Parts: sequence; C-alpha cells; structure tokens
Amino acid sequence: MPVMIITGATSGLGEALARHAISRGYTVLLTGRRIERLQVLKEEFGDAARIGQLDVTEPEKAWSIIEQLIQEVGGVDVAVLNSGVSNFQGEFSPETEQWVIDVNVSGFMQTANRFFSYFEERGSGQLVGISSVAGMFGYRASTAYCASKAFVSNYLQGLRQRARWSKASITVTDIRPGFVESEMTEGKKGMFWLVPADYAAVRMLEAIEAKKTRAFVPRRWALIGLLITVTPNRLLDRL
Repeated sequence: MPVMIITGATSGLGEALARHAISRGYTVLLTGRRIERLQVLKEEFGDAARIGQLDVTEPEKAWSIIEQLIQEVGGVDVAVLNSGVSNFQGEFSPETEQWVIDVNVSGFMQTANRFFSYFEERGSGQLVGISSVAGMFGYRASTAYCASKAFVSNYLQGLRQRARWSKASITVTDIRPGFVESEMTEGKKGMFWLVPADYAAVRMLEAIEAKKTRAFVPRRWALIGLLITVTPNRLLDRL
C-alpha cells in the first residue's frame, strides 16, 4: 500500500487530494497548522490516515514531526508539498508580503530539501510541489504570491536536474493549478476557469500517478502558459 504525505492538508486542494488518494488505496499522512481540522479528518478516514500538526515556517520542529509520522508507517513514497498562503488582493504591507514569502518560499524550500535528501537515502520516491499558473508572471494584486510560486517551479526544476545525477530513483513533479475553489480564492475577483477542489484533486492525482514532471490543472491552463511565454513583457506589464 503506497504512502503519501501531504502538507497543508487541512482544507482546499490538500484535503481534497487526501480524500481521493485514500479512495485509491493510499495511506495518507496529513499535516497542517490547524489541529482541530486534522482531528476531524482523522475521525473520518480512520486507519487510512495519520495526522501531525506542524508549521513549515518552523522547519526543525516540522521535520521532527514528519520523521515521527514516517517512522509510524515505515516510509513515504510520495511527498506532496501543498502548504501555501496568499495575500488578500490590495494588501501589500511588508508584514503580509513577508508572511507569504516565509510560507511559500522558505517553508517550501526547507521541506523540499529535506524530502529530497530523504528519498536519496531511501533510494526512491516522488516529490510533488504545488506551484501555480500565477508563478509564470507577475501581477499587481498578488505580487509576493506570484513571485513565490515562480520560486517553487524553478526550485523543483533544479531538484529535477539533481535527481538525474542521483543514484536514487527520484521523480520531481511540478503541479501548476489555475483558479481552484478554496479558502484562498474565496472573495477574490477577476478569476476565470474556476474549478472545484475535488475536480482539481482528481487531475492532480492522475499527474502524480503518471509521474509527470509538470502538469497544469486543469489542462487548458497549459495554453495560457504558452501564451504567457511568448507575450512581450511590455504587454504583461499592462495587466
């Protein structure tokens, strides 16, 4: 029975992915900051789930909890790094921007780096990072968020290159969702092709099991990604 660990599993994409993974026979380790939400999920999922409260901005403490969970089940096959936050549109204070960077960049890097080393020692594994279509361009209403997701995609690409030179069999997958119904998108304006979290989670799990290197969710966002790459910066700057 494969084992998957998901950070940021208390709501949205993380919670939806956990549900679908368990329905496919995975044992899932659920982690996040909100212990009360984790406990509710544990009661629902029973023996198919383990839970651990952690904050990725406290890397040493977080990894200690992750190691305890791994020890309980004997190993992890897939690590899905889903922890992420976004600023409210129009909120650009240094404190808010720093919070986004602390979680989405520093917290992500610390966790991804440790899991890559874990898979190297283990000999195999799949590291999945949840970036975003937003990481392909800057946007005035979400400056730090877009920049942070660009970091995630580029960091994953670097790890993928490292994996090619590793003796271990490591797959690195970059999942780039578009707009997904969640607490993060609630109340925000200007979103289109908005899809339910359950729909996105199914597409994510398909990409994970296919061991894709990159996947847009839903797939039609790949067209937008292509258009962005060929659009002159002077036009992007007018968004």
